[in-house]
Amino acid sequence: MHKSGAVMAWNVFKFCTALRGLGSIMILLVLGVVGVSYYAVVLCNYFPALINGGLDSLVALVVLLLFHLLLVMLLWSYFSVVFMDPGGVPPNWKPVVDEENGEADLLAGSEFSQLAGEPTNLGVRYCRKCNQLKPPRCHHCSVCGRCILKMDHHCVWVVNCVGALNYKYFLLFLFYTFLETTLVTLSLLPHFIMFFSDDEIPGSPSSLATTFLAFVLNLAFALSVFGFLIMHISLVAGNTTTIEAYEKKTTPKWRFDLGRKKNFEQVFGMDKHYWFIPTYSEEDVRRMPALQGLEYPSKPELDGQAF
Repeated sequence: MHKSGAVMAWNVFKFCTALRGLGSIMILLVLGVVGVSYYAVVLCNYFPALINGGLDSLVALVVLLLFHLLLVMLLWSYFSVVFMDPGGVPPNWKPVVDEENGEADLLAGSEFSQLAGEPTNLGVRYCRKCNQLKPPRCHHCSVCGRCILKMDHHCVWVVNCVGALNYKYFLLFLFYTFLETTLVTLSLLPHFIMFFSDDEIPGSPSSLATTFLAFVLNLAFALSVFGFLIMHISLVAGNTTTIEAYEKKTTPKWRFDLGRKKNFEQVFGMDKHYWFIPTYSEEDVRRMPALQGLEYPSKPELDGQAF
């Protein structure tokens, strides 16, 4: 029995190591899909239509403008998730301690209260792999090999963990990916339908093959990302991560649920001008420590604030 457990742990370790090795491959795959889509939409179909003039040129101009705008936002969001640290536990982190009572102040009754089912010894958890204390909502990632603040999941597509500091960028990446793939699918739909008609299709064999491949790929991504986006919108509405949604299961009331508006602001910030941009305002950045669970604001400060 002991031997079986050791083999299982070893296999899991090999799996995590394999995920680390997928890094550059997944980035190249994403860029490959972008390249195929760009070649099919811009070079093969709509840029030639723009040059030919007429009514088709107006449609082509609109498609090309939307395509490039969404592409910029998609890539900006994507590489923000890839390169942004999801949020790690600072060295020697300790919870705020009430010096009079000698107890850790986890603000019972607030959004930083002890989670149901956690140990009752001051509500502080300890990671045996990192040999350090774990703030609330923090989980250890076996792929990254460290604890991640408000960890949602480790995403192979972005070659990074999705956590407190890059969750907004991840959601924007899903959002702009859905819009871009939907645009590509709709713009290539008339060309795709022509493959099943008896009329002669203009274009070289390579351009026709690329158009067909781009349509199929973008349709598949649009449908899959849409479902994933809906799931994460529901998680944001309840101030829940993917891991927590699995762990809490049938918990009647989630301790961190502050209401939909504050839950949304906790991820996207309070400045509406930055909601759809993969960055935060200076004011929201100053609230970040409380978002991560590293600093516990006094109880009056919690009223009316998302962070």
